[in-house]
Amino acid sequence: MRYISTRGEAAARDFVGALLAGLAEDGGLFVPESWPHFSPADWRALRGLPYAELAARLIAPFVGESIPFATLQALCHAAWTDFDHPAVVPLVQLETGLWVQELFHGPTLAFKDLALQLLGALFEHVLAARGERITIVGATSGDTGAAAIAACRGKPHLSVAILHPYGRISEVQRRQMTTVVAENVLNIAIEGSFDDCQDLVKALFNDRAFRIEMRLAAVNSINWARIAAQIPYYVASALALGAPDREVAFAVPTGNFGNVFAAYAARRLGLPIARLVVASNQNDILARFLARNDMSIRPSVQTLAPAMDIQISSNFERLLFELVERNGKATGQIMAEFRKSGRMPVPDYAWHRARLIFHGFRLDDTAILAEIRRVHARAGYLADPHTAIGIAAAEAAPVGHGVPMIALATAHPAKFPDAINQATGTRPPLPARFGDLYEKKEDYVILPNDLAAVQAAIRAKLLGNAA
Repeated sequence: MRYISTRGEAAARDFVGALLAGLAEDGGLFVPESWPHFSPADWRALRGLPYAELAARLIAPFVGESIPFATLQALCHAAWTDFDHPAVVPLVQLETGLWVQELFHGPTLAFKDLALQLLGALFEHVLAARGERITIVGATSGDTGAAAIAACRGKPHLSVAILHPYGRISEVQRRQMTTVVAENVLNIAIEGSFDDCQDLVKALFNDRAFRIEMRLAAVNSINWARIAAQIPYYVASALALGAPDREVAFAVPTGNFGNVFAAYAARRLGLPIARLVVASNQNDILARFLARNDMSIRPSVQTLAPAMDIQISSNFERLLFELVERNGKATGQIMAEFRKSGRMPVPDYAWHRARLIFHGFRLDDTAILAEIRRVHARAGYLADPHTAIGIAAAEAAPVGHGVPMIALATAHPAKFPDAINQATGTRPPLPARFGDLYEKKEDYVILPNDLAAVQAAIRAKLLGNAA
């Protein structure tokens, strides 16, 4: 398996090369040179497997010969041992035809754990074999940072620096990052939005001298390995509900488009997915695109669902590449215009192709609270703000014809106690293992939206570890 850039100008490489590079040198994102395919018989053979074994068999075609299958199996079996549910990603039925897949049973109570626990293990395995060390940098709108730190803390071949928007994530989300005390961990609060954090991370990678000096790598969903590691939970729920002999549909709360692109990737593998509903909050650039081909940047709005407070969805570039028939030059030109003007000129034919699969949906804060309240009253289920948007999206865009709709529950409700309490009068408690989270001392630096300041902070804390 080889990986190429969405912009067509970076050298192709194998899975390990794409894993370590993260972002391609031409500014594009890595995608498989060709998509693997599973036949109906292949899908049926995967039914009933434990989650870790299912994941290993699904990820193996993307890894190719870069890592022996037995090693990949071992890494997968170790990745999710700390999850609180034996099924890892259990399904909960809310009503006829509507299911919730809970992705929050990992060490930081968010879906990012599913990919990052494996990604951290993959990095450590590859680097240990090479005798090398890297510095992981990432931007988080709430959950990626904690999951990345949990996956990398204390690992001898990894350092990690995470940027989050100051004052724009929940206290639980912040404390899950900033109360981790480790020599190889740096938390930076940026005075700006998540999009500012994401732009800073891209700028760090685009500064070639700094990238080499610090041996940078990425754990954001710009890293292809993150996408590959998210495909298995779509397959697990689809198989449980009758695939490949029955179509399924998913409603996915998404801001950066990585989670829903993993669902698209599962569809490209041959999984019978009838529809993908992209669920957004007031930062609705994806919903506007799908409704009327309006991919234009507006100021980011702070909402009750902060992980989706995003106006520049980095992973959309991967879908764009597919929509324009894998034309790297065209993708690069469209992305350059987007950066220049703030509006992405997606050709009409590509937009129509997207609408064959994707459906957009948005919910503002008032409606989020109403949906949390409604779901709790009707089904006795506590949904965090992101999950509530997904459930509302699922109910707004049913496929019909007996096709089950699966809404992804991306975070534990206890991560957003204020919103849950406002909606229901109930404050969901954190699991017992987080009982002292509010008492722990925090360690982070607050910086302006300035590349040089961020580079100086990373050097000061992590340069010695990068040697």
